[in-house]
Amino acid sequence: MLNESVKALLKSHLWDLATCGRDGEPNVVPVTFKEVTEEGKLTVGDVFLETTLENLRAGGKIAVSVYDGEKLEGCQIKGTAEYLTAGPVVEAYKKQVEAMFRGAATAKGALVITPREVIVTTPGPDNKKRL
Repeated sequence: MLNESVKALLKSHLWDLATCGRDGEPNVVPVTFKEVTEEGKLTVGDVFLETTLENLRAGGKIAVSVYDGEKLEGCQIKGTAEYLTAGPVVEAYKKQVEAMFRGAATAKGALVITPREVIVTTPGPDNKKRL
């Protein structure tokens, strides 16, 4: 699902996560603690994702936007997310967050996002193309 170009973009740039609640109200948040797994799933460390998690419980869907502002290259990934509160992914994020915030914050869990669709957001002839 994720080609090498999309993986490279995801690994080198910040992501925005978008969800909607039961009331249809959108929510978008930037994330710093993120990874792409070998299996092509996306993981995100939960530090301040309260509204995102509420919306996922309500609707279960999530979109990830990633972009390179210099090259004007980007994509949107739509999928579903599972929330983990224990395990190696969560432990890895706890270590990263605690190191960055010098113990003042920690990761409470992690989202594991399974992509179902990748859409090009790069301006030009491939804009809106589904990969």
